[in-house]
Amino acid sequence: MDYIIAGIASLGLFIYLVYALLRPEKF
Repeated sequence: MDYIIAGIASLGLFIYLVYALLRPEKF
């Protein structure tokens, strides 16, 4: 089960970083 949680966390972090790069004015 730990790898599922780690996968979701890494995917969420990746999406957050991409969003931050696409919309730098928000940060």
